[in-house]
Amino acid sequence: MDLNADLGEGFGTWRLGDDEALLCIVSSANVACGFHAGDPETMRRVCARAAERGVVVGAQVGYRDLHGFGRRRIDYDPAQLRDDLIYQIGALDAFCRIAGTRVRYVKPHGALYNTAMVDEGQAGAVVESIMDYDRTLPVLCLPGSVLARVAIEAGLRVVAEGYADRAYRPDGTLVPRREPGAVLSDVDTVVAQAVRLATIGTVESICVHGDTPGAVEMAARVRDGLVAAGVPLAPFVGPA
Repeated sequence: MDLNADLGEGFGTWRLGDDEALLCIVSSANVACGFHAGDPETMRRVCARAAERGVVVGAQVGYRDLHGFGRRRIDYDPAQLRDDLIYQIGALDAFCRIAGTRVRYVKPHGALYNTAMVDEGQAGAVVESIMDYDRTLPVLCLPGSVLARVAIEAGLRVVAEGYADRAYRPDGTLVPRREPGAVLSDVDTVVAQAVRLATIGTVESICVHGDTPGAVEMAARVRDGLVAAGVPLAPFVGPA
């Protein structure tokens, strides 16, 4: 089972989350590419540290929305969205290559993630960006989503993702962040959900958000809980 977290989400002098600590815990890092968060200095630093620790780097692409942290839906023209995503993948890949690695997968962020789960046009833009840039890159997303279906139809590898620290609806979709209880904060509940997701066999990667209060302790407890449950931890893709 892969354990991933969103990293590199600071901007300028503003820091969010403890990238250094989380890189000692996770097996894959979803690194912000400068549109919803992140900047060139942060991208370079996180890619270098990930490469040093053998952590796989994925491009966490999002809307052009620094002010809203990429959590506000934008009705993009699909072609413009596709090109914005290609721009982000390429920028992060440049810093990966400097560090001796490369981008190994793509994961949408925030409102783009949620919209592409249900919207054919935005899901198609995500898939087209990967097909145009590097069709060997997997896409990390919710199983059963529109994005998963469109990606599979295009011949991309889809990696099913589950969330340790987010509440789910009965239909398997995430409870929107604007609703009470959408983000789980009790560590024991988060660990139990992670173990349940890992053992029922429907996901290949589990996410713990790097911007959640107590994220480092939570991620460490999730990792320990998975190991204790007999779930081996490894990235879902091999080294670059």
